[in-house]
Amino acid sequence: MKIAVINGPNLNLLGKREPSVYGAKSLKDLESELNCLATELRIGLEFFQSNIEGSIVEYLQDADERLEGAILNAGAYTHTSVAIRDAVSGISIPVVEVHISNPQARESFRRTSLLAEVISGSISGFGFESYMLALIWFARRNNEKQ
Repeated sequence: MKIAVINGPNLNLLGKREPSVYGAKSLKDLESELNCLATELRIGLEFFQSNIEGSIVEYLQDADERLEGAILNAGAYTHTSVAIRDAVSGISIPVVEVHISNPQARESFRRTSLLAEVISGSISGFGFESYMLALIWFARRNNEKQ
């Protein structure tokens, strides 16, 4: 099983941008921690980060042809991108939406996810653990299929 981990705008600034909200660890730290868990779970990971909406759309479409699922932190595009929503809706692999912070506890404009109706599930507010929980879900789902 191979899963994409897709990070949207400004997540390349992890560790620098608002550490009180997003923590002090970097995107590379996140990828390293996820790789450790993925090895234990016998899941391959592919990482992608972009600040560009269209690049995320293209990556999702490409992932549908090659991978078994995606963990998506669309960042601010969660609340604004019909294009990413339509890309998720148009692919057949399961997509789990994750967020490091809890959007429901933040500004009101962050409380609406345009992705909510087309994703398999959403995990937020647990820091990097949000990604880990999504990865565990994929592993359990895969084990149930076997």
